[in-house]
Amino acid sequence: MPQILALLLFVAFAGAAQANPFSREIDPQDIIDRAQATVENMATHPEYESLKEDLRDARGVVIFPRVARGAFLIGGSGGIGVFLAWDDERGDYSPVAFYSLGSVSFGMQFGGDAAEVVMVARTQDAVDSMFGSAIRLGADASVAAGPVGAGRSATPTADFLSYSRARGAYLGMSLSGSRMTVRDDFNEAYYGESQRPVHIIETRRVDREGTRALRETLAGFRADAADEEPAPADSEARGQERESSGGVRPDNFEIESF
Repeated sequence: MPQILALLLFVAFAGAAQANPFSREIDPQDIIDRAQATVENMATHPEYESLKEDLRDARGVVIFPRVARGAFLIGGSGGIGVFLAWDDERGDYSPVAFYSLGSVSFGMQFGGDAAEVVMVARTQDAVDSMFGSAIRLGADASVAAGPVGAGRSATPTADFLSYSRARGAYLGMSLSGSRMTVRDDFNEAYYGESQRPVHIIETRRVDREGTRALRETLAGFRADAADEEPAPADSEARGQERESSGGVRPDNFEIESF
């Protein structure tokens, strides 16, 4: 009987380990590709207009393409994602460093057991906080939920702004108190050598072509901001047009469901 019980426990834990999204069997490139799809889909959705605005002057971006409830063997939640920082001198985003996110509170109103999360690093302190072995959100760096829907009511002051979505839901995930941990194993597996995030992000000792599409996608939001800035003459003309027409009527958006 003890042998049978031990065998059952082994099978149970082995099955849970295979389902654990922190497994090294996950392809790091797949995480990067999914991160690109996540940020592109969210930032171009009308419900996330504020995310698109925040990406225009972000100091860095953290993307978790899948954060799952019950991702650990014993309760909790988590996922694996990537972090990139903007470099003003180079005029582009850095290669990616891999992180895990744990102890996320999904909230009573959050729909579904998995979510996508995009965090915008708004300050240099936020970027610098990512270079330690781990960061506790709300303690080592402040985090606030980014506004979803019709506009921003106030200018946020947090180091990070977080945006999350699940199928059919936009709100309800709290990242305050969550822990982000550097995944040295994924960094080494992807780049072929052991490198700390500061070496990947700041000094760029390593790089791979597989990061290029994500970096160009993020940089594109900054380019869009520059293209959309009106010339002074255009701004004046539009102001006169608004005065004569009595204001601009907002467009009607059709919201897709997830």
